[in-house]
Amino acid sequence: MLRLLAGTTVVLTVAVTPLFFFEPAAAMPAFAREYGVSCNVCHAAYPRLNAFGETFAGDMNMRLPNWKEHTVQTGDEQLALSDSLPLAIRLQAFIQGRDGESINPISGEVEGDASVDFQAPYLVKLLSSAPLTEHISYYVYAIFAEKGGNGEVIVEDAWFSHDDLFGTGVGLQLGQFQVSDLMFPREIRLTFQDYMAYRMAGITYDRGIILGREAGPLDISVGFVNGNGIEQNFSINSPGYRRADRLFDNDTQKSAFGRIGATLGPASIGLFGLSGRQMNAIGPAGLDSGQRRTDKRIVGVDVSGDFGSKWYWFGQYLWNSWDGFLDPAIDYTWSGGFAGIDYIHSDKWVFSALYNHANANDFENTDTVYEGIAMDTLTFGVSYYFMRNVKGTIEANFDILNDEPQSGIYYTGHLSKEHYILVGIDAAF
Repeated sequence: MLRLLAGTTVVLTVAVTPLFFFEPAAAMPAFAREYGVSCNVCHAAYPRLNAFGETFAGDMNMRLPNWKEHTVQTGDEQLALSDSLPLAIRLQAFIQGRDGESINPISGEVEGDASVDFQAPYLVKLLSSAPLTEHISYYVYAIFAEKGGNGEVIVEDAWFSHDDLFGTGVGLQLGQFQVSDLMFPREIRLTFQDYMAYRMAGITYDRGIILGREAGPLDISVGFVNGNGIEQNFSINSPGYRRADRLFDNDTQKSAFGRIGATLGPASIGLFGLSGRQMNAIGPAGLDSGQRRTDKRIVGVDVSGDFGSKWYWFGQYLWNSWDGFLDPAIDYTWSGGFAGIDYIHSDKWVFSALYNHANANDFENTDTVYEGIAMDTLTFGVSYYFMRNVKGTIEANFDILNDEPQSGIYYTGHLSKEHYILVGIDAAF
């Protein structure tokens, strides 16, 4: 804790003063630029969406009714090109003081220990989206630098959407996306701190398809994904010398998932389920991936609502079953979730709070990195908006889970606290 306090002094001294004198450039992200409207048409406070923003991204298939007025007038009814290239950039830079370290789980060697860390740039993201036909839109973003990774480009979201498949009223999304977007999209949260249950459950980025439509008071979505994330691909060489195509998945088995949502008075509630398979964990501390496919099931409940477009509250809980993930004879369960509230005080000031919790349950005392699923943190953030699309952020994270010394052969579990304080700038233009 003393390390964090010392780091905090440096962070605040270096960062807070320029934060309140930063001069942002007046700029508009892709949709606002395309239609000549302010960011606040869709955002309660960037990047959080308001009610219209959620409708725009969902039912309206990411376009306004007059979208054709913003296409090149070629006289060809079979061509609809945006009259300007629909691009936007998101840029983040932070200074962070923290307690957490990078420890080798095998040897216990401390490989990284910075109580003060200049994380700039933290993220450089290029985004693009536009309508292509009366019913088809696309959305894609690529990250040029994230979390210190330089010299690489990673495409995360990249998909086509259709809002009325074969005239049935069924919407379709095909491509690369986050399964968890059915509940609470991580990309539009106001806190730096993540929705950790989604990451630990492995329901972030994957490749697949989602089908959805309304059925009376219910919003029903079903989907299928490869289940192996977005990084793997395999050569096709059984017909002979390596072919031009690639396999994205390593087996025919797909992960099936779905969500049923409804509005009950002022609140929205959803029930989520997933059934799929994942490779088992082997090796020292469970760090390696084995060759045995194991069953994976998730059941989740999400709730959300708002009061007067000023207070936004939300919560999610997941129950996870990983059969035979470490020991083939043991079915492992763990659970976790989060709850948060955002208060839009004014056009300039926004306040956020987020609670993350996870119980490692059957992974406790396994002497693997999965003991580290256990988590209890409280996060408080304050954002000051220089402009609609440029904000300064101060955020503090408090770890309320007891840290525990090494108890097995390996260095796993909650070996130290994860307090942090962060100051930075987040802009989209």
